Amino acid sequence: MNETVKHDSLITLHYRVANGDDVELVTTFNSTPATLQLGSGELAPPLEMCLIGVAVGEHHVFLLEPSQAFGAHNPQLVQRIGLNDLPGDANPELHDMIEFSSPQGDKITGMVRELDINGTESLLVDFNHPLAGKSIRFEVEIIGIL
Repeated sequence: MNETVKHDSLITLHYRVANGDDVELVTTFNSTPATLQLGSGELAPPLEMCLIGVAVGEHHVFLLEPSQAFGAHNPQLVQRIGLNDLPGDANPELHDMIEFSSPQGDKITGMVRELDINGTESLLVDFNHPLAGKSIRFEVEIIGIL
């Protein structure tokens, strides 16, 4: 019987993540496999949960709805921010990721969705996960458990 992946396993695997339209976002199938420590934050928790119980040598495709993956897109996490409120000497472009500090000192990253619309000298920044609201196709092949 093959060993199976557990919550704290150190694993070597090939994986592919694609959005619901099957647009590939990342893959290791055409290159060197990845070695990941589960529970360490190297892989998103919803994707880690798919791996639990998968045996060495198995190949699986998981289709995750937004609620199973990165959640629904929350419109309250899309905010207009004045150019004067940007960190440092930021000169953002459309789709850039900008890191902000919360009042508690936490780091929060947002994606620029719109630039200076109608001369408002502001940006529309989306603080949702870039895959929030999207279905995910997660393909894995477990090569080994170390």
